[in-house]
Order: sequence, then structure tokens, then C-alpha cells
Amino acid sequence: MIQWISNFFSTTKFEESNNDSMKKFLIVGLGNIGAEYANTRHNIGFKVLDFLARRESLDFQTVKLGSLAEYKLKGRTLLLLKPNTYMNLSGKAVQYWMEKEKIEKDNVLIITDDLNLSFGTIRIKPKGSDGGHNGLKSIQQILNTSEYPRFRFGISDEFKKGKQVDYVLGEWDETEKEKLPERLEIAVEAVKALALAGLENTMTTYNGK
Repeated sequence: MIQWISNFFSTTKFEESNNDSMKKFLIVGLGNIGAEYANTRHNIGFKVLDFLARRESLDFQTVKLGSLAEYKLKGRTLLLLKPNTYMNLSGKAVQYWMEKEKIEKDNVLIITDDLNLSFGTIRIKPKGSDGGHNGLKSIQQILNTSEYPRFRFGISDEFKKGKQVDYVLGEWDETEKEKLPERLEIAVEAVKALALAGLENTMTTYNGK
């Protein structure tokens, strides 16, 4: 799997842009702050960014409406944001940092959990509905659009009737914990690919992986 990822980056032709604004990206991992939420399925957005930060020796700094780390990658700047607004107000942090850093919505990527995808499955799309997800709902309401890139990470729907909230806010089971590092590795490479190869190429390469 790692060799396949390496081959993708070595064979993909990356086009440079003279427009510095096009080289800046806001990568937002959705989640809830607090130790009680740290290892829950709903916090996979935080988990992906934390995994990337550890790999690249990045430090998150407490900033307005969240925690932020800056990642320099082949002439691109990726601002990794973990909102501290709690899930239901995620849009507030997204809007603030988009405006502050002058980042267009096409260069934003929202990472979130998805019950409709099997565990670890990746689906990246340029737009879409909120799917009942409170974080996406908040972003859509505040940005007044559903046309922004989103990265859905599958958490499956293995819960009994009436137990959806407990499942989403529950911690990974032992099988998931064992498989999670490999899935996070692929998720991180997909985030990097977005900045280097563009949305369409990233979708083609990683969707369904």
C-alpha cells in the first residue's frame, strides 16, 4: 500500500501556479474538543490532522476559534485547522479562517465522518448535501453554499436501532483500532494529493480506497 502511494506521487505531474493564493489551502478536520471525545468516531477529522502533524513534526497553536498548524509542501501552504467551536458551530471557524487567510472555497477541504461508508473508506467530492451531519450543516449555513470540497471518512453503520448517537460518539472497537493507522496513512496522502495534484486527480486516485 505504501509503495502504491509512493508511485502515485512519483508519476503524477504537478503543475505550478504563479498565483500564491492558489497555493494556500485550508484543511479542516471536524470534531469536538475535550478528552472525552478524542478517540470517538465523530472526531476522525481531528484524528487525520493529528496523524499528519505527527508525521511531519508540526505543532498546533491555539488560535481564534481553534487550533492551527502550518504545513509547507512543495511550494504549497496547508493550514490545518481543528475548530474549537464544537461540531454544531464548525462553520464559524471555517468562515473566519477563510476570510483571514483569503482562501477561496475551492481550496478548502472539510474532513468528516460518514455513517454511509464502510469503515476507512474515502470519498472526496467537490460539493454535496450535509447528509444530516451537524458540522457540514453549520458550514453550509454560514457559507451559504454546499459547493465546497469535502472528505468523508467511513465509520460504517454497525449500530442497533436508536443507538446512532451512542455509536458516533463511541470509541473505535478493537478491530477498527488495529486497522486505523493504515487508513489514516492513506487519508493523509489524499490530503497532500489535493494540494499537489488537484481535486479531480485526487478523487480519481483515492475515492473508494
